[in-house]
Amino acid sequence: MRETILIKSTRREELIDITESVRAILERSSIQNGIMHVYAQGATAALMVQENWDESVQLDVVTLLRKLIPPGVWLHDAQDGNGDSHLKAGLVGPSETIPIIDGQLGLSRWQNIFFCEFDGPRTERRVICTLIDDPDEEG
Repeated sequence: MRETILIKSTRREELIDITESVRAILERSSIQNGIMHVYAQGATAALMVQENWDESVQLDVVTLLRKLIPPGVWLHDAQDGNGDSHLKAGLVGPSETIPIIDGQLGLSRWQNIFFCEFDGPRTERRVICTLIDDPDEEG
């Protein structure tokens, strides 16, 4: 089973919580055990599983990446001015795989799934969610 989540970003760099959208896809499936693979389409976007308790962690992630990879100093900036966005997305990575356990996402209490926008704002971003059933776990 595969579905696409559409996201609109509002800032150049931000983490957007997509956990509930991913969970809704799982609930529409009949999968009880397996894996949920989430993949951000786009060379300047990424995905991250991170703490969900308060926004400070997400802001800290953006701040850290800005310090490690500042804008305006990369060769790719000569093409379209977003060399830092490509590097941040490559460092974080485009996908996450979450176990499905008894019909639930196998996240801990403090974990959520975040879409990482590094070249926004964008009117449309896509996250591809692919569910894979574990046929050995069917009861």
